[in-house]
Formats: sequence, structure tokens, C-alpha cells
Amino acid sequence: MTKKTILITIAGVVTGVIAGYLYYLEIGCNSGSCAITSDPLNSSLYGGFMGGLLFNTFTKSPKK
Repeated sequence: MTKKTILITIAGVVTGVIAGYLYYLEIGCNSGSCAITSDPLNSSLYGGFMGGLLFNTFTKSPKK
């Protein structure tokens, strides 16, 4: 993995964590029965994971 790939993935994780927390604040789950959105930690971790995966798709894999 190159330095650029790592930086893009980290930027995706940070963006996802922020987006996950904002989703919890604005939409969230009031009843507490939602597994992901009822807790800010779960929502942030899920957002970070998805952001990292999404941003990682924009990187180029090395040619063999």
C-alpha cells in the first residue's frame, strides 16, 4: 500500500465517523431498538467503517 492510499482511506474513516455521529444526532433511533443508530458509538464506528470502504474504492491497485 502506498502512502496516498493510506491517507485516502484515513480521510474516508474520519469523514465516515463524523457523518455517522451527525446521523445519530439528526435522525437516530428514539426507541433504542435500532442496533446501529441507537448509540452514538455504534453509529460512529459503522460510519467510519463504511467511509473507509467507500474512499478506498477510489484508489488504484498496483499493476503486476
